[in-house]
Amino acid sequence: MAYLGNSGGAMARNKLSVGQKLGFGIFDLGGNMFFTLMGFWCLKYLTDEVGLAAALAGAAVMIGKAWDAVTDPMMGFISDRTLTSLGRRRPYILIGAIPMMLALWLFFTVPDIPDQIMLMLWAVGTLMLLNTASTVINVPYASLTPELTDNYHEQTSLNGYRFGCAVFGTILGAAAVLPLVDAFGKGRHGWSMMGLTLGVITAIVTLTTFFGTREKRHSRADLPTEGFFATYKAVFTNKPYVILFVTYALHITAITFLQSILAYYIEYIYPSEFVMQLGTFPLFGDPAASEMALRGTLTNLSMMGLLLTAMLFIPVSVFVSKVIGKKRTYQICFAVLGAACILVSTVGHLLPPGWFLGLLVFAGIGVGFSYVAPFAMVPDTVEFDAVTTGERKEGAYYGMWTFIAKCGTALSVFVSGLILNLGGYVAKAIQIPSAKLAIRLIIGPIPALVFLCAFVLMRFYPLDEKTYKRLMGQEIQ
Repeated sequence: MAYLGNSGGAMARNKLSVGQKLGFGIFDLGGNMFFTLMGFWCLKYLTDEVGLAAALAGAAVMIGKAWDAVTDPMMGFISDRTLTSLGRRRPYILIGAIPMMLALWLFFTVPDIPDQIMLMLWAVGTLMLLNTASTVINVPYASLTPELTDNYHEQTSLNGYRFGCAVFGTILGAAAVLPLVDAFGKGRHGWSMMGLTLGVITAIVTLTTFFGTREKRHSRADLPTEGFFATYKAVFTNKPYVILFVTYALHITAITFLQSILAYYIEYIYPSEFVMQLGTFPLFGDPAASEMALRGTLTNLSMMGLLLTAMLFIPVSVFVSKVIGKKRTYQICFAVLGAACILVSTVGHLLPPGWFLGLLVFAGIGVGFSYVAPFAMVPDTVEFDAVTTGERKEGAYYGMWTFIAKCGTALSVFVSGLILNLGGYVAKAIQIPSAKLAIRLIIGPIPALVFLCAFVLMRFYPLDEKTYKRLMGQEIQ
């Protein structure tokens, strides 16, 4: 075999510095900001601001993401076979930063197109551009983890830093949107400038990661020799990866249901009498505020409660992972989030603001446990393949990984749009009972069922710490 793990390898022994971990992790402030921005706001922006019918908006997102069926795996294949003085992955992080900023600005600049079909084509085109720019930077970035370390616990620690930064990005992508839109005068101009502002932040942190990381050196002998289809056929013969891959697809699909419909739930389901109570809340309340303003405040507080709790529980999940293992830590995420979805759907509208926000805090525990575990498990499956086949194909694995994340997002948004349309949803109007039922289904039973499937599937994941160290030839303590 061309590649063998060994207990004496420098990469297995040496720990990364805090600066290296922060340089790596800061990227995902922008990456997760984008992912969350699209998860929480994409569908609502297209239906309520752009004016696209819910079913057409969901279809546009699905078509835009279908383009990733080509771009994500291709980007992984290309970066695996890149050999430059800057490394295999970092050149793409450099060249993709500015296009990503511009594409984000373009998507959130509402066009003046009255025809629904032409408006849908605009949405499809801008989403394809945006997804392509995202692919160029995100697939190589995701592939950096095993380029920096192959130490079992250092991979968890490295991803802990990554997702510590990611939560700040998540907060920006969820809770900073409406304040930024308002700050720039609301309406179309507000949305456009919000897109530009978040695009600039994304470009800055992307370039920071380019300058703040260094890849290990490779020779041409390290590059994979398999063709495109043979490469991805090999990826899907890796049993641990396939189990993790499908589980993560279920995870992203379910959590996007929750994210994409939360703003709808607060605007159209949560009772007016409870919303008005928010006006008396210390620090956040304003007795003179309108109901719509208070609903916007409650939306931001809900997202902040969810995500700040997640940020606090990321280091907890890292600690728990070291005690009970990555697999069981990941399962905690599914159990908590599934329960939270059912609670919000069944009793959320019966609770005053304080208790309702408590449900979102509870959900945040599950979100906190969802960040590190899957991304700390992927490198284990990559090393499993490297030891088994003698070739390193990180880009192929992470190309499929980002592809399935986008597919999960797209499927959720498409199904959500379809269900809203079937329920008779009308933007910025009082919703009929069937539309309200559609919203409650999307926030509760549907994602809960998907989380349950993910929990069960994760039971079959075979790589634990002892198995991994035995595979790598490292000492088992």
